[in-house]
Amino acid sequence: MLGVRAVPSDGSPYSAAPQGLGYIYQPRFALLKILDLPESSSVLIEKDDDLDFIDANGKKSLASLKHKASGDRVSDLSTDFWKSVRVWLDSYNRGDRTASNLRFFLFTTAIVADTSFLLNFVDGAEPSEPLAPLALEVLAKSKSELISQVRDTFNRLSDDEAEDFLSRIMIIDNSPRITDLPVLIQERHLRTIRRESRTHVFERLEGWWNDLMVKMLTGDRTDPVFGYEVSDKLSAIAEEYRSDNLPITFRNAVPEGIDAENDPRLFVEQLRSIGISTNRIQSAIIDYYRAFEQR
Repeated sequence: MLGVRAVPSDGSPYSAAPQGLGYIYQPRFALLKILDLPESSSVLIEKDDDLDFIDANGKKSLASLKHKASGDRVSDLSTDFWKSVRVWLDSYNRGDRTASNLRFFLFTTAIVADTSFLLNFVDGAEPSEPLAPLALEVLAKSKSELISQVRDTFNRLSDDEAEDFLSRIMIIDNSPRITDLPVLIQERHLRTIRRESRTHVFERLEGWWNDLMVKMLTGDRTDPVFGYEVSDKLSAIAEEYRSDNLPITFRNAVPEGIDAENDPRLFVEQLRSIGISTNRIQSAIIDYYRAFEQR
């Protein structure tokens, strides 16, 4: 489902850089959104869609993510949109159609074209006429296999079901690019952390988060991740970066001119007196120096 045409490739025709960038976008975007949502919300990756969000009442939102090249536009017959519709129709049919609690979101870094029928789905749009006839009119313009599959499935819905299904779709275009997400997360959710520490806190949070996403994808974890889990982890990491606390991470600081044999400091002399090896004394000097620098 993930849109992988992220950037034009200027190198080898076999490069998978755009695809790789698209897949990395998925967990990073999920982290931003789970932080934006109430702590009772949860998220799954690559289940019914790229991301599944579930609120405290069990209402589910399926999200398709499309990280596109700069300047891309989404038009009437955009493959990105109709591939997502095909997936959403399947979920809608399995979820008892009008009785389901599903919503469908397309997050794309592209922009919906000014003349496109898809403007009816952009966040904040207020369609002035039934959407089903407009959708069928657009679908009739193409005979591609994808469009034919969508059209056939869509035609099996009643008129009320077709309108209900389309009313559940929202397109959030011009979504933040992958390189914008760290700054957004820090600005929205790390404001209580000292500015000089925010990048370090984000990097550690994202490392933990990515490990969770890997466990989901490999099946080691089948339960969704709740927002309160992220909040708890963020709080634990942030606690280590208080001004009166020494973080467990260092900045690779190393003192100049380590001399374990002749260093006159008391703690070094004590180590020498009990027969600690030179290598271990050097390590102790480095640890002391890093701790001092962090303080």
